[in-house]
Amino acid sequence: MPPKRLLVVAHCPSPNTRALLDAVLRGARSPEVQGVEVVAKPPLEAGPEDVLESQGVILGTTENLGYMSGALKDFFDRSYYPCLERTQGMPYALFVRAGHDGTGTCRAIASIATGLRWRPVQEPLVCRGPYRDDFAASCEELGLLMAAGLEAGIF
Repeated sequence: MPPKRLLVVAHCPSPNTRALLDAVLRGARSPEVQGVEVVAKPPLEAGPEDVLESQGVILGTTENLGYMSGALKDFFDRSYYPCLERTQGMPYALFVRAGHDGTGTCRAIASIATGLRWRPVQEPLVCRGPYRDDFAASCEELGLLMAAGLEAGIF
């Protein structure tokens, strides 16, 4: 059986947000998980074909003016209609690097994902306030959970 594919689409404009993506990838690529190929792309390089080739998606973004990054919004703008009828039930997870509370960012992404009929596998992981080292541990756990769930066929 070919490996399942986990797509990670994350906007990482700073060293701190890059550290969060690296942690997600470390968890998703854990040696404990076999049979899951992890593909990471920035939102401006990812497109509908990447989603259509995947069995799960992790989204990552900064909170920008109470909304998702423009780059992630661009990804959705280009991918929404080509994926609409073909990715219903897609499991997804979200991590947000929020300087404030992340509420608007999470609400906007949930609205788009609901329109696509994607299934959240957990509540969004919102890393709020000043950067803390424990954000990376939470992101690593998120990556591991998603990859292990795909491997086990849980989602």
